[in-house]
Amino acid sequence: MPLRLQPRGAGTKNPSAASSSSSAPALTAASPSPTLPGPKPLLRWDEVPDDFVECFILSGYRRLPCTAQECVASVLKPTNETLNFWTHFIPLLLFLSKFCRLFFLSGRDDLPFHHPWLLPLWCYASGVLLTFAMSCTAHVFSCLSLRLRATFFYLDYASISYYGFGSTVAYYYYLLPGLSLLDASVMTPYVQQRLGWHVDCTRLIAAYRALVLPVAFVLAVACTVACCKSRSDWCTYPFALRTFVFVMPLSMACPIMLESWLFDLRGENPTLFVHFYRRYFWLVVAAFFNVSKIPERIQPGLFDIIGHSHQLFHIFTFLSIYDQMHYVEEGLRQFLEAPPASPTFSGTVGYMILLVLCLGLVIRKFLNVADLCKED
Repeated sequence: MPLRLQPRGAGTKNPSAASSSSSAPALTAASPSPTLPGPKPLLRWDEVPDDFVECFILSGYRRLPCTAQECVASVLKPTNETLNFWTHFIPLLLFLSKFCRLFFLSGRDDLPFHHPWLLPLWCYASGVLLTFAMSCTAHVFSCLSLRLRATFFYLDYASISYYGFGSTVAYYYYLLPGLSLLDASVMTPYVQQRLGWHVDCTRLIAAYRALVLPVAFVLAVACTVACCKSRSDWCTYPFALRTFVFVMPLSMACPIMLESWLFDLRGENPTLFVHFYRRYFWLVVAAFFNVSKIPERIQPGLFDIIGHSHQLFHIFTFLSIYDQMHYVEEGLRQFLEAPPASPTFSGTVGYMILLVLCLGLVIRKFLNVADLCKED
């Protein structure tokens, strides 16, 4: 049987499958008798709509449409989505426990959970929890209908952009103020001594600080638009596109990388140095699996239920955020020792609320596409 290498537009289905699908009321071996109760059997790649087919995953597909109860029950059954759910649901519980300890059980009696100094942490926490929760929801309920499948995955892309911007907010307040790279009193003589340039870095650094959050905001919206477009028929390599566009917001962490090259970051802040670079190692590994579709590309059908690339992508993504949490928490600790400036509501939560509104408009626009409505 020929393998479908791309989920969309990669040829027609097996003629026998097409003929059976055209006569839907007829009973086949793949469809249970309507008079006999019992679980719906799993389907092969040529028995589901094109939008459901994953590269090199031949079996384990749930029937469309499923009820909400059947979707929830499927997380305890061996389908090709089961471990996609659990590899994000378990981290969701771990991060929820971690943030509860940070906000409510940290022992800071003089700093309640609603203190303005913790607003960036709230932005970061909401991003982490939302992206894991939305991914779980998308993978569980993606077989309710074609339209709802697209809706859930659009929301999944938006939640990742939301998380990326929340990370930038935490960096901006907790990590960037401690960098020598963004201290004009350090950088001005450094540039003069190393490069021989008699330049005052004060204005340049001030301009960078003023642009960090607005640029990150624009990138978050742009990444969501690009990922939503990747579900269109014209996109030949959707996984590569999605991986690339979500690398773009990581550029907001470039000052930390430059700090490690120009100054002794390993000696001055070993926690930030170790966890920062280990996080990016996990991200590179996660991107490799997401784009290459290994190991299922090597042996199609063998990893349909356990071990396919998207599950590995989830695991290494979790590890990257786990390492990120370590240095964000360390940055918070140093910030609380000598806060350079108090975060404002408009500069933290206000930005996040505005981003939610913009992402909602983006998703609404894509859900109004006529082709998608006709498939529902």
